[in-house]
Amino acid sequence: MAWLEVLHGGLMTTVQDAGRPGFARMGFAPAGAMDTEMLAAANVLVGNPPGAAALEVTLDGPVFTVHGEAILALAAVDGEWFVSGPEQPLPLWETVLARDGSLIAVGAVRAGARAYLAVAGGVDVPPVMGSRSTHVRARIGGLDGRPLSAGDRVPIGPSPRPCEELLGRRVPPELRPARRAGPIRVMLGPQDDAFTPRGLRTFLHSAFRVTARGDRMGVRLMGPPIEARRGYDIVSDATAPGSIQVSGDGQPIVLLAERPTTGGYPKIATVIGADLDAMGQVRPGQHVRFLSVDEAAARRAREERRRRLAEIEWALARQRPERGGAFVVSTDAAVYYVHREAG
Repeated sequence: MAWLEVLHGGLMTTVQDAGRPGFARMGFAPAGAMDTEMLAAANVLVGNPPGAAALEVTLDGPVFTVHGEAILALAAVDGEWFVSGPEQPLPLWETVLARDGSLIAVGAVRAGARAYLAVAGGVDVPPVMGSRSTHVRARIGGLDGRPLSAGDRVPIGPSPRPCEELLGRRVPPELRPARRAGPIRVMLGPQDDAFTPRGLRTFLHSAFRVTARGDRMGVRLMGPPIEARRGYDIVSDATAPGSIQVSGDGQPIVLLAERPTTGGYPKIATVIGADLDAMGQVRPGQHVRFLSVDEAAARRAREERRRRLAEIEWALARQRPERGGAFVVSTDAAVYYVHREAG
């Protein structure tokens, strides 16, 4: 079995998969990747199921030695990684064969905040409550519930396909998840009536700076205070992924993968599911704006996100014509993915 020997853990590198839903009643948020679309795309590239475990790299990545052979791919909006001997840059969004003894260094994430290093077979740490994801605050999952550090051994599962089927696969640039610069889309509520009309206008028409007080639990923002009708305390109730609380100083907090499952601040809005990935990629110092949308728009955005992943899968299938081909037929009413058998 192949494995990675960690020489340097990077700023914060954790094992993440699609998360562990279903335990909120026990006080556990699902954890999982902060950018689930990019995790899925990276996994599909190396032949894994979309929700398989990979390494989530935050801002600056790890250095490790490969033991055995492994097919790797790094997915990022923009970033860098290298193989030693002599040092050579490796391409993003392409599969790479790392031979036994290769020294791999993942450098800076230059756009967005997170990159995903997927390996054929997935990161094979033991699942906890049905997931391999690291929940840093609960200290469960991944490698002892913590980020990678020097000396760690990261086990790799058996590859789902032979190396020759995976080498040379590449996600075309036009299909790579890009984090658009537009506003983050939200649905107002469930406690938007706790704020004055002026407070709601402030929320929807102001730019909020991402502070350095952010982590996998949530992102704290700073901007003009959002005016409440009767203070900022409520009887604690449930939170959801993307809940936007407004704390006692009138500033918003966006709750993410490791959020508390209940909270005592009013929630002015919730980030729609399709834009949670974009929130997971904001960097300290960046400015964020919010746009109110209705449920129908949120559903359309979710379908667009699902379609993008399907298009990546079929684009990869087309790169192996000797094993058949594939193409997409799109009409106003539906999208069809057509597979042609070889021969």
